[in-house]
Amino acid sequence: MSLRVRVPGSLMLMGEHAVLHGELAIAMATANFVEISLTPRVDQRISVDSELAQYSSELNKLEDEPNLSFVLAAIRQQQTQLTAGFDLSIRSGFSHTVGLGSSAAVTAGVVALLAKHGGEELALETLFERALAVVHQVQGGRGSGTDLVASIFGGLVAYRVAPREIRTLPGLPPVDLYYVGYKMKTPEVIARVEASALKVPQLYKQLYQLMGHTSEAAEAAINAGDWSLLGQLMNTYAGLMDALGVCDSNLAKLQFKLRDSTDVLGAKISGSGLGDSVIALGQVDPDQIGFTHIPVSVSQQGLVFIEQSIGAGMGAQIGESNEQV
Repeated sequence: MSLRVRVPGSLMLMGEHAVLHGELAIAMATANFVEISLTPRVDQRISVDSELAQYSSELNKLEDEPNLSFVLAAIRQQQTQLTAGFDLSIRSGFSHTVGLGSSAAVTAGVVALLAKHGGEELALETLFERALAVVHQVQGGRGSGTDLVASIFGGLVAYRVAPREIRTLPGLPPVDLYYVGYKMKTPEVIARVEASALKVPQLYKQLYQLMGHTSEAAEAAINAGDWSLLGQLMNTYAGLMDALGVCDSNLAKLQFKLRDSTDVLGAKISGSGLGDSVIALGQVDPDQIGFTHIPVSVSQQGLVFIEQSIGAGMGAQIGESNEQV
């Protein structure tokens, strides 16, 4: 039998950096999907077919492959529970170079597949915890898990690391995304910010608190459907990101170009910064902007099993609800 899972990408709307310091974040699942299938084998061989790498190794002696670090960490997490090998196929509907949470989506998908392969029915919270452990393993303990929450639960979500809060929010008006053409890895950006914070820790503590207050006000605006206020708060958060030192000249140019349009209520960096993307509340003609346009919309469906070969006692379609995976 083979298993197949579909996982949406994700975008940060609010809370970058501050979420690592106990503040609220808001993220959305995007209708850009990763699909992963697992086909069991009768031998001990593990193979991975993806756009990042072609991989083959023995289950009891997994060889490292930097391009598949999250996949292999997820397999190692379940290694002692596996009795035979399998083939993984990973296909993404968007480029890994664009900040749509591809690593988180793949991590969540592989963890879910391995659990289902082993006969487990995971609650979403349990899946999140296991996937976050994989991310921390790969990234040396770094990572809030905000992108995982969006990809696993779907829709628009408010999230706090500790004490853990996960709330589903109502939808958004149309949003747009533009890519500046390059990005720096999130752990590297975080390390730079942390190095700067060591010089003036009290100032950065206050910046994170201001970011948190802005995210809380944004959640209230979303619940009230006050899109003008939400756009204003996105612009405010953009200024706080600049104060952290993660807005470069291209990101600044892109944000101001978007805000110049009367159809855009607000624009800010989405992600850790120093490259990557800017999200706009509203949509404009991409030809007016001059950066790479990436159409996005909210996916109300989170991670879901979409297909399974028929076996004893099982139908061809499973997981239509994402309450358990």
